[in-house]
Amino acid sequence: MDPRLEDNRRRWNELVPIHAASRFYDVDAFLAGRCALLPIERDEVGVVQGKSLVHMQCHFGLDTLSWSRRGARVTGVDFSSAAIAEATALAARASLEARFVETEITRASEALGGETFDVVFTSWGVLGWLPDLDAWARTAAALTKPGGTFYLAEIHPVALLFAEHGTELVRAFPYFRESEPILEEVDGTYADRAATITNRRAHSWIFELGQIVNLLIENGMRIDSLREHDATCCAIVPTLTEGPDRMFRQPPGALSLPLSFSIRATRPV
Repeated sequence: MDPRLEDNRRRWNELVPIHAASRFYDVDAFLAGRCALLPIERDEVGVVQGKSLVHMQCHFGLDTLSWSRRGARVTGVDFSSAAIAEATALAARASLEARFVETEITRASEALGGETFDVVFTSWGVLGWLPDLDAWARTAAALTKPGGTFYLAEIHPVALLFAEHGTELVRAFPYFRESEPILEEVDGTYADRAATITNRRAHSWIFELGQIVNLLIENGMRIDSLREHDATCCAIVPTLTEGPDRMFRQPPGALSLPLSFSIRATRPV
């Protein structure tokens, strides 16, 4: 595996138990019946009852299992062995049917024996960890049944250009992709900013919105909708505040920014 992905995988293996115990993910509420999916995801994906669904980069399975509760036959894939182990254990605790497979995401089609799905789902903080977006788009298309749906909800690349400086957001990163990834030594995590992390090294990439859309098209997908949103999944910077829909927005009076986007696509028959 790419050594940069190995660094990221070590970090994500360490993050799994921190996230599973965090208030942000609130596993106890999920086990009591709460749906981990955000309203935007439920509304835009639509009815999944009786459909096969694969969750690309599923982390420790909360969203995957929420789709299971909504009637889908679910498979989750992730490159983190700790995430797959936690997801499998969580499925058993919740008495939900699910299959979880450890694989680097661009090898998912091979790992699943070429199986295709009615719905291919992925969301929130997934693309930035991938050095090869073309291979990702190729995998997304390969996993989608002819006539099936691909869905992505993701942090907007514009929102990723900023970092916090005191109480202000300042421009910190370029929009158009550079040859080398952003290399950071990162303390804490979005789910627990005070967490002590040993594997602090993280390699990440920012992809332009046009790149993402065009690579899906070039790999055979038909784009049905592209939407930009003024809210996102978490406080990517502390200035964002949570609303009743569990989405995070700029404070009142601040100039609006696109904080997330969503794509729904179809693999033509």
